[in-house]
Amino acid sequence: MSCAVIIPARYASTRFPGKPLHLIAGKPLVQHVWERCRSCRNVRAIVVATDDERIAAAARTFGAEVCMTSPDHQSGTDRIAEAARQLTEATHVINVQGDEPLISTVLVDELAARMMASPEIGMITAVHPLQDSALLENPNIVKCVLSKDGRALYFSRSRIPYPRGTSPELTHWRHMGIYGFSRAFLEQFVSWEPSPLELAESLEQLRALENGAPIHVVITEHDSPGIDTPEQAMEVESLIARRLAE
Repeated sequence: MSCAVIIPARYASTRFPGKPLHLIAGKPLVQHVWERCRSCRNVRAIVVATDDERIAAAARTFGAEVCMTSPDHQSGTDRIAEAARQLTEATHVINVQGDEPLISTVLVDELAARMMASPEIGMITAVHPLQDSALLENPNIVKCVLSKDGRALYFSRSRIPYPRGTSPELTHWRHMGIYGFSRAFLEQFVSWEPSPLELAESLEQLRALENGAPIHVVITEHDSPGIDTPEQAMEVESLIARRLAE
């Protein structure tokens, strides 16, 4: 068995056009993500999947393998699936978002190890504790509820579970946008039509749950902030600068 990381990188973005090429500490954002993944021990290949020649050219400049994909994909998972078809030796793939320059290599390695050790896992993701009450109400923050055996019960942009009346103290979980797939399950996933809950919440992972497929979940303390706006890019750049100075 072998695992590959695929980094989807799209130039068009409503809130932040050209985001993958935005310079942070002198490097394109997507390069930071690629360099982090290169430190992973359980990953055999790292590919940048894009439909934009500007991103492809930049990625090749810093040494990345590039897979050109169709510009017509409706989702990032569709783009991942197309790229995975070209990685014929990979039995599993991990989708690492191209806007997370501080992604935990420990987490990526853990997802890869769990999938390769457990053939029954078709899809896996990660969550971390969410303690900021303001974020619980933020629709841009995806929340998750878990079963006792560590599977996802539901994902929502709303606060879940909603406390009503007297209840035991609850742990709220923030979903991280990292996914691992077995090759077979990835092909199954993209063959399904977008589902009603998926469309209502604008959350792809609900397609799997609506079709009865389990999503295994890793709990982690690693919180890697993603970048959706130029303002967030400035915040992450300051954080990277502080780490380099330590």
